[in-house]
Amino acid sequence: MQLDFWEQQLPFEYPFTISNGRTKTHQHSLMIQLSLGNWQGFGEAPAIVYYNVTVEAMMELLEKNRKLIEKFALIDPERFWHFLHHLFPNHPFLVSALDMAGWDLFGQMKKMPIHDIWNTPWNENTPTPICDYTLGIDSIEKMVEKMKAHPWPIYKIKVGTDYDIEMIAALRAHTNAPLRLDANAGWTTEEALQKIAALAALGVELVEQPLAKDNWEGMAQLKAASTIPLFADESCVFEKDVAVCANYFHGINIKLTKCSGLTPALRMIKEAKTLGLKVMMGSMNESVIGSAAIAQFLPQLDYVDMDGPLLMTELNGIGLDYNMENNKGKIIPLQKPGLGVQFKMPFKK
Repeated sequence: MQLDFWEQQLPFEYPFTISNGRTKTHQHSLMIQLSLGNWQGFGEAPAIVYYNVTVEAMMELLEKNRKLIEKFALIDPERFWHFLHHLFPNHPFLVSALDMAGWDLFGQMKKMPIHDIWNTPWNENTPTPICDYTLGIDSIEKMVEKMKAHPWPIYKIKVGTDYDIEMIAALRAHTNAPLRLDANAGWTTEEALQKIAALAALGVELVEQPLAKDNWEGMAQLKAASTIPLFADESCVFEKDVAVCANYFHGINIKLTKCSGLTPALRMIKEAKTLGLKVMMGSMNESVIGSAAIAQFLPQLDYVDMDGPLLMTELNGIGLDYNMENNKGKIIPLQKPGLGVQFKMPFKK
């Protein structure tokens, strides 16, 4: 194989803010291309300050290990993931991007979409979840303005302010759509107990990661009291976390980037369903390439949050269709080999 990689900066339509005042205007990401003959596979890994992940550090590791990666014979993507997992044991974001590119390349070689390789067929009649549209934290007036500018069948709302209830009440006054909240671990136990009771009356569908990732005592209280389904995000990063979260949450949100790729995500979904958990797959603002990887799991998911391309004003690929004219948020089946999308080469640096 031949390994190529570069950095990418894609701008958001609005500054993207989550709890604790974390804001960004662009998504800085690592892009990877694995080539074999006439076939190319692509992968994407966003840089996330919260996890101390930078594009520069990932690129340095890739250059240092280039020869080892290029010598690997890609006859089984799962073997490739195990090789990468041992090569970069402390770098799941980097492993995820390479694993994604490996599956894309393997799909090109087999002339099959990844979801077909997994024996999870997907066509226009397959029941799949609708993608939500995320509203980052802002003033209430600006939140309402953004909602009106982007009518959507389901919204995900970032919360973690001292005006959460007022914000959701104002948004609810302008839509009957389901509202999913994501606190990004921004509430205390006492706050969450009070807020969730009020939010239930506003028709909130679910709440992601209300408390700090290791506040298990608080989550036990919250799960016992909540009438709204609670989903783990920061508390459920790796495969080992799934069984633990089953005691404290109603569902989990799997992030390909955090869990280290498509390969472990398949195992996490299987275990979660065995434990009776609902399964969401979420994004970390990946654009078309990373979002197309999430889309491969749609036939297996209960919920999906893959709206990175909807939040950006520039895209790095074509072929991912959110059916915005007829049925917003419904992803049209990806039937081309691998990820099913095409990278837009002009963005390569």
